[in-house]
Amino acid sequence: MGTMIFAHRGASKLAPENTMPAFELAYHAGADGIETDVQLTKDSIPILIHDENVRRTTNGTGFVQDYTYEEIKKLDAGTWFSTKFSDTSIVALEEFLDWVHDKSIILNIELKNNVIDYKQLEQIVYDHLQKYQVLEKTVISSFNAASMERMKKIDPNVSTAFLSSKKVPDLPNHLKKIGVTGFHTKYRLLNSNLAKACRQHNLALRIYTVNRPMQMKKCFKLKCDGIFTDVPHLAKEYRKLYK
Repeated sequence: MGTMIFAHRGASKLAPENTMPAFELAYHAGADGIETDVQLTKDSIPILIHDENVRRTTNGTGFVQDYTYEEIKKLDAGTWFSTKFSDTSIVALEEFLDWVHDKSIILNIELKNNVIDYKQLEQIVYDHLQKYQVLEKTVISSFNAASMERMKKIDPNVSTAFLSSKKVPDLPNHLKKIGVTGFHTKYRLLNSNLAKACRQHNLALRIYTVNRPMQMKKCFKLKCDGIFTDVPHLAKEYRKLYK
């Protein structure tokens, strides 16, 4: 298949990020995978939202961790994007997995615990993935190295990736120490040396957030393992040039 196309927070240029409309559009566009972000509510329910604070993507204010699930699901998570999506709700991880588990699509679950290190987030997410039998088609990632180490203790066979927006010195050894099998990084850090080093050390290299045609073409040319894009329908068209 070559470079895999992950819909970044769903098809997030076409619908509000991390919502069911965005995930459904990504699936129908033929994305290879869906990337989404997980945080915990006050009552430890895993939900899909990127920011620690709800104000950017809902009509609410305050931190995710200060809402119960019953409270947070009442927020409008769609109108900020377009009135077409009024009353779209924040999605629970369980709701998403119930929808996606029988579909031919892979998952990237990013644990948003680099700012707030949610207690037991790794175990809670792992248990959900196991319940819906999607572990074998899921990559779990985080900017928090300690979180990835904890995940490996839960299950050494789970596919994991370390996220970084900065250049990592001695990258292969650093990732080996953490115990991850992949590296996710910003497009501006992508070059042929990075791609070569990851291939040599059998590390999956996936690049974010790749929305422009020239960026896509570079990722495909360097044979990156995956890209995260807000426009999976466009990425699919450009990938055809590199098969």
